[in-house]
Amino acid sequence: MDSSPAPDGSRVLASAFARGIHHLALNTEDMKATIDFVVGVLGMPLIHALKVPPGLGTGPKNRGNPPFEEIRHYFFDMGGDSTLAYFEIPRGAKPRTDRDAIGGMQHVAFSVTAARFAAIQQRLAARGIPFDGPIPVMPGMVSIYFYDPVNGTRLEACCQPGQGDAQAVVPACAQPRGAALAELRTLNDNPAWLAEMTAALPE
Repeated sequence: MDSSPAPDGSRVLASAFARGIHHLALNTEDMKATIDFVVGVLGMPLIHALKVPPGLGTGPKNRGNPPFEEIRHYFFDMGGDSTLAYFEIPRGAKPRTDRDAIGGMQHVAFSVTAARFAAIQQRLAARGIPFDGPIPVMPGMVSIYFYDPVNGTRLEACCQPGQGDAQAVVPACAQPRGAALAELRTLNDNPAWLAEMTAALPE
């Protein structure tokens, strides 16, 4: 696994899997209420509203969509050239998920600027939506935690206040190699495996 130096001195994989998230697809039973929350509270603009074409739900051409015909599928700009998407599942057709189940989505964490971090707290408070925090989660990083009041999705807004508009997620989360090795050895103490798994980490 080849790596190369980044401008901050850390190591970056030479062949990263992706440049980021294209879209994160969630489900809702109420698209109108979801739009009101995502646009009105979180401030993510709606950028695309469609209905899934016939035959792509229960038909043989389904490529992974929910198994319902002609349901709504809307996209929102979450920033960083990534989108948040929702399918509207017919009301009562599926149970609400256990966010702590294997294969479930435990929570979504958004990286936000210092100004947006303050604005989101004000918007949540103005609408009576409770949140926890700000809570220190890593050195120089704080988060607030709250639930999407429409769908029950656990959400987190992460911010490095000292970085203002220049939030750098990967350098802030990257551990020194020694700290990672101490934990990884509880899984496997094979030196070749440990070297491969920590190749991108700074010394």
